Amino acid sequence: MVTVAVFLALLFLGMPIFAAILMAAIVFLIVNDLSVLFDGLPLQFYSSLEVNGLLAIPLFVLVGEIMNKGGLTQRLIAVTNLFVGRFKGGLAYANLITNAMAASILGSAIAQIGVMSKVMIPAMEKQGYDKALSGAITASGGLLGPIFPPSMLMIIYGVVAVQPIAPLFIAGIIPALLIVLGFCLVVFLMGCFSQKIPAVQTVKDTGEQTPTAKVLIDGILPGFIPLVVIVGIASGVMTPTEAGAVASLIAFILCLIYREIKVSDLSDIFVSVATLTATICGLIASATLLSWVLSFEGVPDRLVEAIATLTDSPFWFMLLVFAVLLFLGMFLESISAMIVLVPILMPVVVELGIDPIQFGVLCAIATTLGVLTPPVGPGLFIVMSQTGVAMKPLMKMMIPFLLVILVVVIAIIALPELSVWLPSVFVK
Repeated sequence: MVTVAVFLALLFLGMPIFAAILMAAIVFLIVNDLSVLFDGLPLQFYSSLEVNGLLAIPLFVLVGEIMNKGGLTQRLIAVTNLFVGRFKGGLAYANLITNAMAASILGSAIAQIGVMSKVMIPAMEKQGYDKALSGAITASGGLLGPIFPPSMLMIIYGVVAVQPIAPLFIAGIIPALLIVLGFCLVVFLMGCFSQKIPAVQTVKDTGEQTPTAKVLIDGILPGFIPLVVIVGIASGVMTPTEAGAVASLIAFILCLIYREIKVSDLSDIFVSVATLTATICGLIASATLLSWVLSFEGVPDRLVEAIATLTDSPFWFMLLVFAVLLFLGMFLESISAMIVLVPILMPVVVELGIDPIQFGVLCAIATTLGVLTPPVGPGLFIVMSQTGVAMKPLMKMMIPFLLVILVVVIAIIALPELSVWLPSVFVK
């Protein structure tokens, strides 16, 4: 309890999360008279980063940074608008479908909500959509980023849970598609029974004056990036790290073709990639160190015993984990919440016979929801700043979309095949 209290106190005082984790580990050693382990701390800290899977992180961050600066989203919006723009609520569907397509490249919920808010919310307001609804659709669609492959959260989960990354990538496809379909159903029902969605589309998207063929070519080419990654990994031709390198190269070439990125922009991109990678690696190293310290004292074993007294049902255990991760997500960034909790819970996952791939999908969805949950909820504040809408009406409009995610989560827990079948087919 002392360790937990110190950790939470340091977080509320504004200390960086990796430093708070390190201090918690040191306090635990002191309180439990384990000072003999101090000599091994540097070695454990360093060895936690000697993991091949970590090499994929900067490469996929690089893909997202390049495509984010290369005008990807506007082209994807133009493509989706060609197919759904004439339906009632067409721009809402275009918003969700574009989010699904961009999710596989940007890979970050925050980045995706930020980009889509600047482009889609003003366009939707101009067509007569309710402000709160426009923000809710955009924010909810941003949750797809860490689920569609290639997913940064899946890479991090694979590293901290010691699981292969390739099947984790593919495991997110069906759950993500179910979420997209659920969101589209919500929009359809709102179009039927609500006046918040305009009956007639009066303003077309950015591809309005552009020939259809050009719109298709410009928008479809970026879609080959996730396709190359998924096919390359599933066929065994590329490792996740190699796929990240190839995807980065394709992204850079496409952006040069679009003439929306220059070689001189690379310095800023590389600095951003290095900063984010260092932050993630620092979190992983400190969390691994804490996990090692706790394991030495047998805390995971005691946790298994404690949970066994509550339930021996995998279903209820995963619902409990979902609730805990959702709570942590209110205060911690999604990556931090996953890194802190997953290593401690893995012995329980193994003990209960839960498939680690299924558990990874659950963790990715649960931790991502923190982006849209008060009091922190950075995704909410991005949307609020763009629309000027207050928290209460925004959250009210988000309730149907959050219910869709809850239904999908329960389905994933009850039916492991939704997350493990596809990897079993394509990854041998």
